[in-house]
Amino acid sequence: MPGPSPTPVESDITLPKSVDVVVIGGGIIGVSTALELAERGISVLLCEKGRIAGEQSSRNWGWVRLGMRDPREIPLMQEALRIWRGLDERLGRSTGYVQSGIVFGASGTRDVGNLTRWLEHVEGQQTGARMVSHAELASLFPNSTMKPQTGLYMPQDGRAEPQWAAPAMAEAARNCGAAIMTQCAVRSVDLEAGRIAGVFTERGRVRCSQVVLAGGAWSRLFAGNAGIALPQLKVLNTVMRTSPVESGPEVSLWSDDFAIRKRADGGYTIASGHENTVDIVPDSFRLGLQFLPAFQQEWRSLRFRLSQRWMVEAKEDRTWLPTDVTPFEHCRVLDPEPSRKVLRQAWSNARKAMPVLEEAEIVQSWAGLIDVTPDAIPVVSKVDEFPGLHIATGFSGHGFGIGPGAGRLMADIVTDSTPCVDPAAFRLSRFTDSSKVRPDPGY
Repeated sequence: MPGPSPTPVESDITLPKSVDVVVIGGGIIGVSTALELAERGISVLLCEKGRIAGEQSSRNWGWVRLGMRDPREIPLMQEALRIWRGLDERLGRSTGYVQSGIVFGASGTRDVGNLTRWLEHVEGQQTGARMVSHAELASLFPNSTMKPQTGLYMPQDGRAEPQWAAPAMAEAARNCGAAIMTQCAVRSVDLEAGRIAGVFTERGRVRCSQVVLAGGAWSRLFAGNAGIALPQLKVLNTVMRTSPVESGPEVSLWSDDFAIRKRADGGYTIASGHENTVDIVPDSFRLGLQFLPAFQQEWRSLRFRLSQRWMVEAKEDRTWLPTDVTPFEHCRVLDPEPSRKVLRQAWSNARKAMPVLEEAEIVQSWAGLIDVTPDAIPVVSKVDEFPGLHIATGFSGHGFGIGPGAGRLMADIVTDSTPCVDPAAFRLSRFTDSSKVRPDPGY
């Protein structure tokens, strides 16, 4: 069955001839950046090759979490949480955001010691985060038969609706003066004397002095055509949603066996809490050494496979001219097949742990391709070699919740404003300046 259907966002009719900033990519990072810029009076064009939130921004779990993040992301996620709390009022539209709390159950992957050590990173920050016993877990998840005997409870964490959030931000950005073009791929940047002078789209050239590449899983391909080395791979995650359930839990749960969160329609979004699929592709070998520390750390949760994805990416053009039809036009929306094995196992585990789900049905399943970096934290950075070019990508499965904060930080960098948080950890140059590049789970 097809993937989720985000709220439709109609395209503007006319492509602007000139703007201050062009944002490439209509996922939550791109629309959040465009919104922040438009609210500051910057003229901005958002170009999306397919539809707004057509890929991972509508296919994720819908979690808005501080819990168990890489410590380098914590300040930015705290900024994002502040934004989420007032976002619906700011947009004049619903994102489905609810501060419902999330529990991270102790398990083989994250035992009590891991959870306790991570908790030290937010000590004294008034998050309400705490370890909870089996008795309190039972009160948070009544009538469940869950395995975890203890867990980390993050009461300030929450959830939102991926199919609503990015479209709501896009429409709000348009209300502030942004131009929104869908079915309009940006083919390449236009440089004059080594600086950004515009972009070439499939509908023509647009003059601008700044560009933000927020292309998600497509960012590496676009950057490579411009001569920029961006180490990024794709990881496939499988998700399902259920029919509405009476008396199900409000609090979200992450365990090895399954992850679950309540939806605005009364159903639940469910996924494996442990397993992701990695298709072996040509970039797996080109980037293998850079990703080796991440693979060694996460090998238990990664299922490598050789699939049709190898041929798809092997046949893709890696360089092209502004007059060429690009890979972005050949594939408007990435809609990969979900893993049936992962679906069966997560569904079985969820129903065993929560008997209330026995009466529910799976009404939809899908998969999405997550943009992953070697250290599992994003790039939110200017590109030193090309003045005026910026990149916001590689959110490694953490992008939905942190999206509003990342958009604010990117807008700060573009406008040379005081950044909302220190962006040093997210600089593109960390991959080339001899920095130690590896994930930090915080424990």
